[in-house]
Amino acid sequence: MTHPAIARVGALLKTSALVGGHWLAHATRFEVRDPANGQLLAEVSNLDAHEADRAINIAANALPVWRNSTANERSAILRRWYELILEHRETLAVLITAEQGKPLAEARGEVVYAASFVEWFAEEARRIYGDIIPSPSNDRRALVLRQAIGVCAAITPWNFPAAMLTRKIAPALAAGCTILLKPAEQTPLTALALADLAMQAGMPAGVFNVLTADGRNSVAIGKRLCEHPQVRHLSFTGSTEVGRLLMAQCAPTLKRMSLELGGNAPFIVFDDADIDAAVDGALFAKYRNAGQTCVCANRFIVQAGVHDEFVARLAERSAQIRVGHGFEEGVQQGPLIDDVAVAKFMHHLDDARRKGARLHVGGVAPKGRFVAPTVLSQVNTDMLVAREETFGPLSAVMKFSDEEEAIALANASESGLAAYFYTRDISRVWRMAEALECGMVGINTGAISYASMPFGGVKQSGFGREGSRYGIDEYVDLKYLCMAGL
Repeated sequence: MTHPAIARVGALLKTSALVGGHWLAHATRFEVRDPANGQLLAEVSNLDAHEADRAINIAANALPVWRNSTANERSAILRRWYELILEHRETLAVLITAEQGKPLAEARGEVVYAASFVEWFAEEARRIYGDIIPSPSNDRRALVLRQAIGVCAAITPWNFPAAMLTRKIAPALAAGCTILLKPAEQTPLTALALADLAMQAGMPAGVFNVLTADGRNSVAIGKRLCEHPQVRHLSFTGSTEVGRLLMAQCAPTLKRMSLELGGNAPFIVFDDADIDAAVDGALFAKYRNAGQTCVCANRFIVQAGVHDEFVARLAERSAQIRVGHGFEEGVQQGPLIDDVAVAKFMHHLDDARRKGARLHVGGVAPKGRFVAPTVLSQVNTDMLVAREETFGPLSAVMKFSDEEEAIALANASESGLAAYFYTRDISRVWRMAEALECGMVGINTGAISYASMPFGGVKQSGFGREGSRYGIDEYVDLKYLCMAGL
């Protein structure tokens, strides 16, 4: 029986890999299933490392023409891709909900967010400026060019199957690079649909390639992308553990890398905060995508004077969140992605309760992969929820007394992706913003990500930036020209 969502997708349903402008219908295929109920969505081409080699060579052959195209030509194609994404936003949203699980309204928002990166870098393609440096000699001139780095590879996660793709692909294409995308095995259908729209926009054959594979073959393809000397850049979003492995595999070829890895974001609420705003921000930062975001608030650090009020109001609002299948009307939170994610959620919850945490709401046995939003207080640093990223709808609240303690608790992590804090004290704003060890800080807001802003972390959350005018720097080399005899 065909999944109801698939009937709504039409011609954008692609189940073959895209290599060299052709859809590669491989004889070996893997299943993509709805995480909410396990129903089969499609069977997709399952490529291996040999096909990855072929795709790398095709991307290398396509590079000279694309790199030498004008900025205006690349910009026009990206602009058309952006327009097509918006034209097909409903179909793309249906695909996202079907294979990733988030509510349809949230999926629609992701499509618009994903499109914004294509629009942004369509414009940035025309702004890859060089420099003229004052020369120490009158008979010399010094110039700096910024040129496309070459063939690039991107490995994208399942939690934002559209936005993580465009955030990596668009700047590479804008800079004049060709690219090989390896989407997560859980969510290849969104990636293939977006690639189809890119081809419709006029993307030349071989410039944008999509290598689909199951879990085992994904490991082999990822290893080949890391080791192949013709691939000059690798961008990856995922766990810190996998990021370390990829970095080691890239070392022999000294490949440039952009790594956006695990987060363990602190969410700090001071006594002088606007509690209404803090609770609203907490709900967004914690429960968006069922807590399965890299910048998700993971550790709530609340000052003693407002602790009880904040916990009570967060618990009350959390209990009102409707959990269910993403296609059901009014649903605000979908399922976790798989059984492993559910098991991790329950392990963190059980560990915290065993070590003395107080349960305020949620905490019930999950119905399949549907997990109730859960709020804990009396959390301490010995608990897993304080030391590891849960990646689920578990709000763990700990109490602090003064600013110094809040900073120490917030920075007590190997991760440094995002942090949030709420205060009305302008002096504290600057002290906290500068003291927090992270790449992004939300001050009196739980929403921080926009195409025009740099996204990325420090410490073991990785390096490199996506989005903003800095994002294109990851895909260009600097070339210094010294002109003498003038």
